[in-house]
Amino acid sequence: MNTLPRSLLIVVCFCLTLVSVKVVAEPLRLILRVDDIGMTHATNQGLRDLAALGIPFAASVMFTTPWYQEGVEILKQNPQISVGVHLTLNAEWRHYRWGPIAGRNEVPSLINETGYFYPSTAEFLAQDIKLDEVRLELEAQIQRALATDLDIAYVDYHMRTALATPELEQVVTELAQQYQLRMSMRMGEAVTTLFDVPIEQKQQRFLQHLDSELNADKVNVLVIHAARNHPEMQALIDLNNPIMNTEDMEPLVARHRATELEMLLSPEARQRFQSGKMELINYHQTPNPFKTQ
Repeated sequence: MNTLPRSLLIVVCFCLTLVSVKVVAEPLRLILRVDDIGMTHATNQGLRDLAALGIPFAASVMFTTPWYQEGVEILKQNPQISVGVHLTLNAEWRHYRWGPIAGRNEVPSLINETGYFYPSTAEFLAQDIKLDEVRLELEAQIQRALATDLDIAYVDYHMRTALATPELEQVVTELAQQYQLRMSMRMGEAVTTLFDVPIEQKQQRFLQHLDSELNADKVNVLVIHAARNHPEMQALIDLNNPIMNTEDMEPLVARHRATELEMLLSPEARQRFQSGKMELINYHQTPNPFKTQ
């Protein structure tokens, strides 16, 4: 009876073993970062809807805005959500404005003639901005956040104005280091937003991103703007971004944000979140480069 040479037999067995082994890919890490919490009651109600899913995500709170305290109450009831300070130097809505919490007399270079923040990053940068006033205001926002007794995990940047120049970014970096807070979008993450995606394309782009665009080598961050479609949102006219209004200046922001809320609450999203192909995390599950022992 003919037999295979021992060396060939070993090779055959090894190949069969490889065929039988299932390669299990590591799940792709994803942080859903929900911005502008505290901006309106409708925004907070969107946060409440997402919190009811029980999944980990990140919520960025605008501590300069009128409804932030309601957002804080919701977040205290949902420890699966990591909280960030949405550092704010702009107020971009017609008829709905906010200003500095450090005091208007303390930071005059940051405000317009009515005492509110400038609507756009470009208008902000066109002023003779004093960096010590920027530091004072952003530190006041961080201190207000910490005073709530929430476990603040990170900072990020409304409209990215606080990162608009190297000098501004240096101020933020020094504050993050001082208060031992992570800097979202400055930790090597792969960041995507659906903010400028047309309403009718958001759901498709969202599912496409989850299905084929997540980075296997980085923490992925998907920036979300979610709110219920309530009258207070329907009245908001964006002075900064044309996609948020029609050509006749009819506001679209409520539809944009309600669409992003609905896509996260959809069965299609739930199926993907539960597929095992991705791991939903929050910022507390990422390293903190500024944390000291």
